Amino acid sequence: MIYIHVPFCHRKCTYCAFYSKPVAGGRWPVAGYLEALLKEMEERKGEQDHPIKTVYFGGGTPSILSISELERIVDGLRRCFDLSQVEEMTLEANPEDLNLDYLRSLRTLGFNRLSIGVQSLDDKVLRFLNRRHTAQQALEAVEHAHRAGFDNISVDLIYGILDNIDNIEDLDILEMVTHVSAYALTLEPGTALAVQVQQGRVVLPDEEEVVRQYHALHMQFTEAGFVQYEVSNYARPGFESKHNSRYWDRTPYLGLGSGAHSFDGKKRQWNNPDGTVGEETLSEADAYNELLMTSLRTVRGLPLAAVPEGQKERLLRLVQPYIACGWLTMNDTLAPTTEGLLHADGMAAALFVGS
Repeated sequence: MIYIHVPFCHRKCTYCAFYSKPVAGGRWPVAGYLEALLKEMEERKGEQDHPIKTVYFGGGTPSILSISELERIVDGLRRCFDLSQVEEMTLEANPEDLNLDYLRSLRTLGFNRLSIGVQSLDDKVLRFLNRRHTAQQALEAVEHAHRAGFDNISVDLIYGILDNIDNIEDLDILEMVTHVSAYALTLEPGTALAVQVQQGRVVLPDEEEVVRQYHALHMQFTEAGFVQYEVSNYARPGFESKHNSRYWDRTPYLGLGSGAHSFDGKKRQWNNPDGTVGEETLSEADAYNELLMTSLRTVRGLPLAAVPEGQKERLLRLVQPYIACGWLTMNDTLAPTTEGLLHADGMAAALFVGS
């Protein structure tokens, strides 16, 4: 699997902590970035020694790129890597970029899945988050994607912004999509939103309200035919994100571009924005803790057969309180319940072993 990072956006959303640069006016940084990205592909083309099944363009906002710019990247990928077995090629996109001609050209380039950053269908909330699109543009983007031939469409939504979810509950958009990623708003240090909250200019809902919204949305998505398969992800049967699911399986992947991460099964590597490369070799404890974290975020859970023999007795002792309170079930796997998924990260952290 290959991940391409496109670190450009029209403007920075108030909650965003991902590495990205707003492109105002001229597009001079994009041309230089593409040259560097193509060069990195050439230099790292020998690192993928297993079949590539998924390609994912994330950001930033990949849809800020023109079709000709995306074509250069895709051509570079095909030159450097064997893409003959790719099953899923995803582009993250913002609604305001998705006119019909652009979408049809994306299909011609080989993209067969879209992840559209809708975030909310309330224009007031969109303005608060510093989004450029309107609720109407979001609906039109999904409709245009259907007309252009996309039958695998995901939308991102954010809850926990207001003390109600009226902006999400009336979701006609659910009838037109195959996948939903619903994220609770989190305050990331250094973001504009974090500063606003610290200064008292913004008050967010308390934890009890956020949990209530989670359950309300879970019920709505389920009634609409979606199945939860990870803490924040719901899909119609057969439309789970193949790419993201492999992250949770700890499948090796190659990340290209500034801010991108790579994993070869034993070592993690990342491209720093300043052009340097960071690297970390995982210890046995690190690998085990990652297994706990990724597995307990999924409905599938943690197969007990995957737990190292030296850790099983300790693990089975420590999970008993979570089984007793209904957060975990145990057969051949330790699987979180709907309620347990809310506490997945905390449970995993409590089960970690020291390095």
